[in-house]
Amino acid sequence: MTATAVEKQSAAEGQGYLMQAINATIQFGGLRAVDSVNMNIKAGSIVALIGPNGAGKTTFFNLLTGIYTPTEGEILFEGRSVSGRKTHIIADWGISRTFQNIRLFKEMTALENVMVGRHVRTKSGPFAATFRTASFKREEKQIQEDSERWLEFVGLLDHANDLASSLPYGAQRRLEIARALATDPKLICLDEPAAGMNESESAALDRLILRIRDELGITVFLIEHDMKVVMSLAEYIYVLDFGKLIAEGVAAEIQAHPAVIAAYLGEGGAEALIEKRRKKKAAQRGEIDASDAAAEEVVVEELVMDSDGLVMVAAEETLSEAADADEKTSENNEEKNDVA
Repeated sequence: MTATAVEKQSAAEGQGYLMQAINATIQFGGLRAVDSVNMNIKAGSIVALIGPNGAGKTTFFNLLTGIYTPTEGEILFEGRSVSGRKTHIIADWGISRTFQNIRLFKEMTALENVMVGRHVRTKSGPFAATFRTASFKREEKQIQEDSERWLEFVGLLDHANDLASSLPYGAQRRLEIARALATDPKLICLDEPAAGMNESESAALDRLILRIRDELGITVFLIEHDMKVVMSLAEYIYVLDFGKLIAEGVAAEIQAHPAVIAAYLGEGGAEALIEKRRKKKAAQRGEIDASDAAAEEVVVEELVMDSDGLVMVAAEETLSEAADADEKTSENNEEKNDVA
């Protein structure tokens, strides 16, 4: 390790950062998919990376895990640069991941899938594997036992001998997490783990992610479009849009950030939500036809759904003060009319 590398590692450890992105950039032709991103993740935290589709979130994960190499800047893990490192080296350092599209070995059992992840920690070489030496057999037995423990941790031990392809969608997501955990990571990167899950499955995932951090001490870095999951779990949130970091902060700050609302809902999105609330309240007071308010509701719901699930609850909380002020003004006008 060079003197510069030693200094970087000491600085990262001194600040408590497990991962640091320093002006991380990757360019494909004329497109900057990730553009000068700076980011810090402390050990033992749960951090989320959000943004509309095409914002560069998965590309950033690919930079972190060695699939891509930054064209500018660098990403440090425990002070060591991951740039240009092979993916198996990065996994050995302690970074594991799941994928946006499930990538299991479909014709292997759940247990065999987890054992594949566990092999990153094996010591037996080609000779021992070929001739099945006593040490190789002992190691294989230990790998199987460890893998069964990971299946139990995610609630899939009863499905150990089932083919991965036969498992329900939510179980396949948990199996991917078990395989990632089998590498003994310090940082686990979860790419849209709640995608396709129903409400009860998402709630179970919330509990699992908290256990990963609280019981195992593993730092969690997740990309997620389900804002209920993000807002309930993430201690700190980064927001990407068109490759650029447009906001960062705790959940309340992100919900109220104008650039985040604009990125998800468009420049007129906030105004549309306020107008929807006005019409809804007006309809409740009998001031306008209820069908007009219902039509507005449909338009805005479609707008929100098209923006990848920045849930109405988050946006409405951000805008509630403005809408409530409008309602109070209306009530004051009613009182004046009554007096008159």
